[in-house]
Amino acid sequence: MTSPTAILGERLLGALTGALELCTVELGRQLGLYTALRDGPRTPAGLAAAAGIDERYAREWLEQQAAAGFLNSGDDGFALAPGVAEVLLDEDGPAYAGAAGEFALGIALLTPRVVEAFRTGAGVPYTEYGHVRHGIAGFNRPLFTHLLGGEWLPAVPGIDRRLRDRPGARVLDLGCGMGHSSVAMARAYPAITVHGVDLDEHSISEARRVAAEAGVADRVGFSTGDAVAAAGTYDLITVFEALHDMGDPVGVLRNARELLAPGGSVFIADERVADEFTAPAGEVERLQYAFSVLHCLPATRAEDPVLANGTILRTPTLLGWAREAGFTTPEVLDIENDFWRFYRLR
Repeated sequence: MTSPTAILGERLLGALTGALELCTVELGRQLGLYTALRDGPRTPAGLAAAAGIDERYAREWLEQQAAAGFLNSGDDGFALAPGVAEVLLDEDGPAYAGAAGEFALGIALLTPRVVEAFRTGAGVPYTEYGHVRHGIAGFNRPLFTHLLGGEWLPAVPGIDRRLRDRPGARVLDLGCGMGHSSVAMARAYPAITVHGVDLDEHSISEARRVAAEAGVADRVGFSTGDAVAAAGTYDLITVFEALHDMGDPVGVLRNARELLAPGGSVFIADERVADEFTAPAGEVERLQYAFSVLHCLPATRAEDPVLANGTILRTPTLLGWAREAGFTTPEVLDIENDFWRFYRLR
């Protein structure tokens, strides 16, 4: 029988291998190596010439990627293994997970700051998590592109009808990040206008570029600001995987309630975690707790918050915030997703 010590040692070794391989994936993404391989096999010299990198490094990376199973090797050189293009290159595709390496890199770069934050009780500002910012956008973009307007909102008939049938319906997207959620809603509902709000100036700048490239900048606008101070009147207010990061979530929800037009709704997606603490936990909850320790809690603590929830936003907590904000009948929606749980407040 394998001892607990051996099991833990094997687990940590596997985690180290995975972490290092994620970094090599990020090398391939940032240097355009996977893109250079998309048209067919390349030798080390061919990859070096196509990507503008050193040939010796090219050979080492190609061999490592083949050893890890990302590439196949043959007489013609090295080629993408089946599925790699969809997972690492097709950023709008439903299988895309290429942002995982950027996530890992961003978290690792800021870990020394988190060590100090643990000692002092201070936070690490979100603006410093540059790679994580892009990792979040990259991970969520396929969800918004393929599911937000095609499955999630249509699953709530009252919201779907209002956006389809009410000319000029207005949507407020709080914590919009780089704007992929705002753009996806505008594409799904051609008669609506969307206003995205986020505290991060870099994200807002990127969101404007995303909207322009999508051809919806005439109906989708963005501004830098605090969700608790947003203004206007809206038929729908959305908060996608952002409420747990807000330093005054009850204040945000209370303000959202004041901004709703009669008959309007707040639509929230946040982490699908257990309703109470359990240990050991499943893989998704382990992932969310790790993000909480290394990113979400330190970033929220940097805001001088009313409270700092962290990534683990359990259903009873969110429903309690909603009731405190004045929503008398908040509901959990029957929408399936491995990572997110959905709520409607009205």
